[in-house]
Amino acid sequence: MICVLFAVLTALSNASASVFQRRAASEAPSDGAFRLSLFAYLVRRRIWLAGIGMVGAAALFQAAALGTGPVALVQPIFIIELPLALLIAGLLFRHRLPRRTWAAVAAVTVGLAVALAAAAPSGGIDRPSNQLWVLALIATGGFEAVLLVSALRAHGEPRAALLGLAAACGYALTAALMKQAMSTLADGPAAFFSTWQLYATAAAGVGSLFLLQNALQAGTLVASQPMLTIGDALISSCYGVLLFAEDMRFGWWLVPEMLGLIAIAIGYIELARSPLASGQSPAQGKAGEELSDQLQHSSTTA
Repeated sequence: MICVLFAVLTALSNASASVFQRRAASEAPSDGAFRLSLFAYLVRRRIWLAGIGMVGAAALFQAAALGTGPVALVQPIFIIELPLALLIAGLLFRHRLPRRTWAAVAAVTVGLAVALAAAAPSGGIDRPSNQLWVLALIATGGFEAVLLVSALRAHGEPRAALLGLAAACGYALTAALMKQAMSTLADGPAAFFSTWQLYATAAAGVGSLFLLQNALQAGTLVASQPMLTIGDALISSCYGVLLFAEDMRFGWWLVPEMLGLIAIAIGYIELARSPLASGQSPAQGKAGEELSDQLQHSSTTA
């Protein structure tokens, strides 16, 4: 399906953008921090400009993917973005990835393939009724409220996990809103720019980014990243089935689907705990910190 290709290109573009921008920033003079001189330096760097270009390409690819395929199929594919970012960063920064990291990347990739093959998302409608949207927004708001209240009462890793799941819900909603906004392009530019989902997409995206930054501040990637990644995939699937009437296989197919999700979770936990991601390995030094920063930055494009 063409939407799968666009989704993979989105993940690859986002991963590349994060690495390119991080590479340029890591070479900037340290005295330029929090100054306009930093931006003046970066805009003269081709690799940074290439990163900005990849961000734009990723946005177009994601819009094309959601415009041509089910939400329940497109969004889970973005799970491969962080493994891709680590692989690209390893190549660009010339650092060998440990065997455990390669194994984690394989677990995520195989787990995703198994889960999607078992679920086989398909079909659906492009424009749910406003009544369905009202119900979806009420349910989403209630779920987010429960998560945020619980997060405020928690501390450390539990708070990071809850905020990571809240951010995942926001990103899933952003994708659902974007899908309907894209469907109005067939009616012309006037219809596209007059649909409320277009502006709700921007608002939901900004809110999700805010929640994610708080999740990263509250605890480690081990707590927040699996909740963000798997939560986005599962909640997007719920939007696809309940809002866009997309078809998925259940019954005994739930067994391989769950096995795939478990493999993804194990892989992401290992990626988040790896020295290259955490930047805590003395042998890696500054390079490990750079890869850690890049990994967290690429999380904001989930």
